[in-house]
Amino acid sequence: MITSDLYYLNLVVLVPFISALLILLIPSTYSRHISSFAVTATGITLILAAYLCANYYLTENYLSGQFYPLSSIDWLPSLGITFQLGVDGISALMILLNGLVAFGGTLIATRISYRNKEFFVLYLLLVSGVNGVFLSLDLFFFFFFYELAVIPMYLLIAIWGSSTDFRTFTKAENFSRTKEYSAMKLVIYLSLGSVLVWVAFIGLYMFSDIKTFDFLILRDQEFDKMFQIFMFPLIAIGFGSLAGLWPFHTWSPDGHVAAPTSVSMLHAGVLMKLGAYGILRIGIELMPEGAAFWMPFVILLATVNVVYGAISAMGQNDLKYVIGYSSVSHMGYVLLGMATLNVLGVNGAVLQMFSHGVMTALFFIVVGGIYERTHTRDIGVLQGLFKNMTKSGILFVIAGLASIGLPGLSGFAAELLVFIGAFQYNPIIGSLGVFAAAITAVYILRLIGKVFFGPVDERWESLTDSSRTEYFAGAILVTFIVGVGIWPFPWINLIDGSVSLILTSMP
Repeated sequence: MITSDLYYLNLVVLVPFISALLILLIPSTYSRHISSFAVTATGITLILAAYLCANYYLTENYLSGQFYPLSSIDWLPSLGITFQLGVDGISALMILLNGLVAFGGTLIATRISYRNKEFFVLYLLLVSGVNGVFLSLDLFFFFFFYELAVIPMYLLIAIWGSSTDFRTFTKAENFSRTKEYSAMKLVIYLSLGSVLVWVAFIGLYMFSDIKTFDFLILRDQEFDKMFQIFMFPLIAIGFGSLAGLWPFHTWSPDGHVAAPTSVSMLHAGVLMKLGAYGILRIGIELMPEGAAFWMPFVILLATVNVVYGAISAMGQNDLKYVIGYSSVSHMGYVLLGMATLNVLGVNGAVLQMFSHGVMTALFFIVVGGIYERTHTRDIGVLQGLFKNMTKSGILFVIAGLASIGLPGLSGFAAELLVFIGAFQYNPIIGSLGVFAAAITAVYILRLIGKVFFGPVDERWESLTDSSRTEYFAGAILVTFIVGVGIWPFPWINLIDGSVSLILTSMP
């Protein structure tokens, strides 16, 4: 018997995918209809994601941490491949994050006029791929959706992105970073990471007793310890490159800066979370002994992430580069929490994935609006914008305060759990994390003071404030930033059962 929950589970993946195919049938001249259709598609996807998340929590499935519901269709049974989907507390929170950011990004993208048909086809395929990764319980389709989420990024950046001219920041002449360069750099890094992931998946398949890609069967199997020690680095580096793990992170700030606003929102807000999710779901859950062996090295790299990203963000003169390096630092907190391998740290890491996702998406809405109105992101010339861009300033301040972990906002609860987990693991590691948080407070508060509350520059006297679309998209994200911050316990409860279940297999 197929329950309605199974329909919703499949529709979360299929609605954006089928919508992308339907947009191909709409003539390009109907650009407004295409935009409205894309907004409707991501709106429905958000409603479906919210239903699955709420249903998983309200029916108390989160207590066991098991996947529910489970949808399984044989695809190539002779090779052990099934189209199998399921949701647990972690994936429920992640598909909700993707739904929020994708819907907000689609609203922002309605102002795209150049080839918007092709843009929304690629954008919706990306959204479908992300949901597929979070819900897949078969490694073959996990990898298929992972590639579906990553590959469109090249075209979305190379065609609709923007190049950065650094001549206002340095004395060097003709120093620029083109959108094509950033897109190609992203593809090279992530393609190499994908190769490592696929090698690990094939290894898991070949060394399984019954030759299957079924995640639930592989989870119950005990792989040889030396096999796990050999394979785990492939997962950690392969997925870590997408998560911004140092030193495989350098594609990320460039990709953030070159991408159009809505793609930057998905890139930083959701796509980087696929890497962290892959490490947790595949690396730690399927190879616990390998994870235990390598995590001291991972936690050192994550600590570098946190400190290096914060210091680098403080030295940037481009608004988007500040947010880009800030994302590297905040993803370091995610990796740091996971690497502690204790319940508090991993809970904090998953909650930080959600918090950073909505916070960074909000940042990019405001920064994109500023660039559209001023045609610059140079912090050296942007000042006093709050007078004419009051609503934008309020949104930016909320995102900034969440970034520095102000109590009452989502970043505080997430970072607090990560810090406690890190101190339990090693006080020095925990202290370095707190030190990076202090650096974050310095560059965020300085940025807010300079760009929004500095002396009013006459060049910006005629600026207009956020449009209703921008403000509405931002307000949705603010609701969750404040909601998680004030009432974090339901969100922690949602993921705690699944996290605890994963960590029970640790040696």
